[in-house]
Formats: sequence, C-alpha cells, structure tokens
Amino acid sequence: MDKSFVEKMERMLLALKDEIFQHLAQENEDFRKLIEDKDPKDLGDIASADIDRSTLEALEMVEVRRLNRIDAALARIRNGRYGVCMTCGERIPQERLEAIPYALLCVKCQSREERQGR
Repeated sequence: MDKSFVEKMERMLLALKDEIFQHLAQENEDFRKLIEDKDPKDLGDIASADIDRSTLEALEMVEVRRLNRIDAALARIRNGRYGVCMTCGERIPQERLEAIPYALLCVKCQSREERQGR
C-alpha cells in the first residue's frame, strides 16, 4: 500500500481518536451538570436523569468500541498489516478505508458476515 496513503490514514485515525476523547469528555461534563442541577426530591427529574445516564452509557460504549477499532488499526499500521482483510487476506480498497479508516474486512467479507449475522 502506498506509504503516503497510510500516513494520511494514520493522521485521520489519530484525529478520530482525539475527536472521540473530546466528545466523551464533553458528554461527561454535560451529564455532571445535569445531575448537579437536579433536586433529589423530584422523582420525575431523577428518572429522566437516569434515562439520560443510560443513554450516555450506551453512547459511551459505542465510542469505546470505536476507540478499540481505531487503536487496532493504528497497530496494523505499525506492523504493516493495515488495509489487509482479516478474513480473506485481500487488500481493502482505499475508498473503503477512506470511508471507514478502521475497517477490518473487505466489502465482500463484510457483506458475508452481515448476512450470517441476520
């Protein structure tokens, strides 16, 4: 794979990682403010805050999974395996990597996996 493309993707992955960290920090700050502003005697607001916390936790789990995928992609860059499908070993097209820089599978293998998951 072209070295300049891999370097570009590494910068993109690092920027995505930074963006996720900033988002998580902002969400946690927003949640802290939400809880601090609540009167503990107002059960409706407490229930709403609990729902907000559950939503936040679910969003955080999605972001944590993305961070793990980004870290794995950065490791593949370091070991020279970036852009290689983890299932078939074929090259993942650059267009796919530009759309999903942490992609593990080529389109064909990803489609097969999604069909099997249904």
